[in-house]
Amino acid sequence: MIMAVLNYLDDVLYYPILMVILIAAGLIFSWKTRCVQLRLFPESIRVVMEKPTEAGKVSSFQALMVSTASRVGTGNIIGVSTAICLGGPGAVFWMWLLAIIGGATAFIESTLAQIYKRRNPLGHSYGGPAYYIETAMHQRWLGVLFAFALIVTYAGGFNLLCSFNMQSTFLVYSFYDPTTTPWIIGAVFAALVAYCLIGGGQRIIKVTSVLVPVMGGVYILAALIVILFHITSLPQVFAMIFADAFDFQSILGGISGSCMIYGIKRGLYSNEAGIGSAPNAAAAADVSHPVKQGLVQMLSVFIDTLLVCSATAFMGLFSGVPITKEVAGAAYVQHAATAVFGGFGPLLITICMLLFGFSTLIGNLFYVDNCIRFIHKGAPSHGFVNTFRIVCVLVVFVGAGMSMAAVWDIADILMAVMCFINIPACFILGNTAVKAMRDYQQQKKEGKNPVFKAASIGIDESTVQYWK
Repeated sequence: MIMAVLNYLDDVLYYPILMVILIAAGLIFSWKTRCVQLRLFPESIRVVMEKPTEAGKVSSFQALMVSTASRVGTGNIIGVSTAICLGGPGAVFWMWLLAIIGGATAFIESTLAQIYKRRNPLGHSYGGPAYYIETAMHQRWLGVLFAFALIVTYAGGFNLLCSFNMQSTFLVYSFYDPTTTPWIIGAVFAALVAYCLIGGGQRIIKVTSVLVPVMGGVYILAALIVILFHITSLPQVFAMIFADAFDFQSILGGISGSCMIYGIKRGLYSNEAGIGSAPNAAAAADVSHPVKQGLVQMLSVFIDTLLVCSATAFMGLFSGVPITKEVAGAAYVQHAATAVFGGFGPLLITICMLLFGFSTLIGNLFYVDNCIRFIHKGAPSHGFVNTFRIVCVLVVFVGAGMSMAAVWDIADILMAVMCFINIPACFILGNTAVKAMRDYQQQKKEGKNPVFKAASIGIDESTVQYWK
C-alpha cells in the first residue's frame, strides 16, 4: 500500500505538473536572458578561475567544487543506468535537453543567491533560496518551508538513496546475500558518516576531496576507453537515442514510464537545476559581481549532465550490453565495464561509486547545515545538533536495506516539493537577476572588470548586506 501511494504521488507530481514547470521555467529564463547558457558559456569558463576579491575567502572555483561534489554522485552512474534500463535509451536525450535549458534556471537562482547573500561574524558570506525568499519577497514562513523541505530532502531522501545506491554496487559479487549484506554495508557507511559528523573525520574529508576528482577523471577515462573500443557503433548509438527519444507513439502510450519522464526525473536529480540546492554553495563565493557565480553554477550543470552523465550513458550503450529492467542500476554499468576491462570492470565501478557516494553523503549536509541555521536564526543548540546527527546516521543505515523503487520515489517526491517552492520564487524575482546580467554585460563592453552595486539596478540597499 505504501509503495502504491509513493508511485501515485511520484507519477502525479512529475507528469504533468513538474515536467511542465521545469521545461517552462527553463524556456522562459532562456528567453529572458537571451540564452545566457549558450551566449556566455565561454565567459563562464573564464570567470571560474578568478581569485576571490579578498585573501582567504571562498573562490568561484571552490564554490563550483562544492556544488559539483553534490551534483556529481551516485545519480550520475545509477540514475542514468536506471533511466536507460527502465525508460529506454531516449532518456539520454531528455537529460541533455533538460540540462541545456536548465542552465538558464541555474543561472537565475545562483545569481539571486549572490545578490541577497548575508555576512557571518567571521566575514564570510552565506545564503540560498530560503534567504532570498525572506529578504526579497518578505515571506519568512515560505523561506522556512523551503529550508525544511531541503533538510528533509537532502538529509533524508537523498541520503537514503545514496546509501542504497552504494550498497547496490556489491550485487554482482558472489558473497552478496540480499537478506544480510545490505544491512552490514549500511552499518559500515553509517559508522563512517558518524565519525565525520562527530568531528574526527577531517582527515577523511580531505582525502576524499582529493580522491573524488581523481576518480571522476578515471571514470570518464574508463568510459572513453569503452567508447573507443566500440567506436564503430557511434552511428547506431546516436540513432538509437534519437529514435527512442522521438517515438511519441510509445511515449504517449505509457508516459509515466517513458524515456521522457525518466530522462527528466533522473536529469533533475543529477543536475539539480531549479531545486534550489546549488545556490547555497553559490552564496558562499567571494566575487566582484553576482553574475559571475551565476555563470559558474550554470557551468556546473553542464559538467554534471553533458560530461559525467553522458560518460555513463555512452559506456552502457557503446558496450552493447542488453538493456533490460533486471540490470537497472549499478549492474548495467558494471556489465558494460566488464565488456572491455574484464573482471576488473565491476571493481572499478564499485570504487568510483563508493568515493562519489561517500562524498555526497557528507556534502549533502553542507546544504542542510545552512538551512538549519536559517530556521534557528543562528547556530542551533548542542543537543539539537547531536540528535540531528544521530538521525542522519540512522537514515544512512536504513537506506541501504530499502527497495530500489521506494528510495527513488521518496527522493523524487521530496525533490519535487523543493522545486514547487524555489521555481515560483525565481519567476517572481527573476527580473532582478536579468537586470544584474545586463549590468554585467554593459560593464564588460566598457572594458571593465564588472563590480556590482545594488542601487545600479534599483535594489534598496537596506535589503542587502553586500553590494553597497
